[in-house]
Amino acid sequence: MSQRDRPLGQAQLRIIGGDWRGRKLSFPSKSSLRPTTDRVRETLFNWLAPIVNDTQCLDLCAGSGALGVEALSRGAQRCDFVDTDQHAIDAIGQNLRSLGATERATLRTCQADTVLTGGSQWDIVFVDPPFEAGLGNALLSRVAASQCLSEDGLVYFETRRSSPEPVPEQHYEIYREKTAGDVCFRLLKFRSA
Repeated sequence: MSQRDRPLGQAQLRIIGGDWRGRKLSFPSKSSLRPTTDRVRETLFNWLAPIVNDTQCLDLCAGSGALGVEALSRGAQRCDFVDTDQHAIDAIGQNLRSLGATERATLRTCQADTVLTGGSQWDIVFVDPPFEAGLGNALLSRVAASQCLSEDGLVYFETRRSSPEPVPEQHYEIYREKTAGDVCFRLLKFRSA
């Protein structure tokens, strides 16, 4: 779809690896939706390559759905997409339909707490809230308190490099960390008691 064929108010992202490599997906063009860049996703999924296959994933602040869709493209068994923006969730649903992947996903328009208190467990949880919202630390604490991570589960956390949100060290240890432009991104392991 060329830029002039795209619906007004739509932006695009490209899947960078796996079964759907190169496919372009549309999402609402809003300042609050900031997809993880290709460069950052490439590094993240290089880190996750040994474990992503057959995992259960949670894209907690899904936005464009870039992280969860990339995980599915690279072999994740399932991904639950959660966001408070109904338009964003609708766009993710449309993209999953175009990929033939609706049976591998659950879409929820709700607050994170609703999902985290449901008793489910995931192998990988993506925590990438809007930078200006300042929700990262609180979400990481809620993920830890909910005991929603499987044994050896990992949490991805993305924040602004120029004003990074701290990782609650009582709950997590930083397994991997890197910066790209004004983005600081980390892969976290839960700290066992």
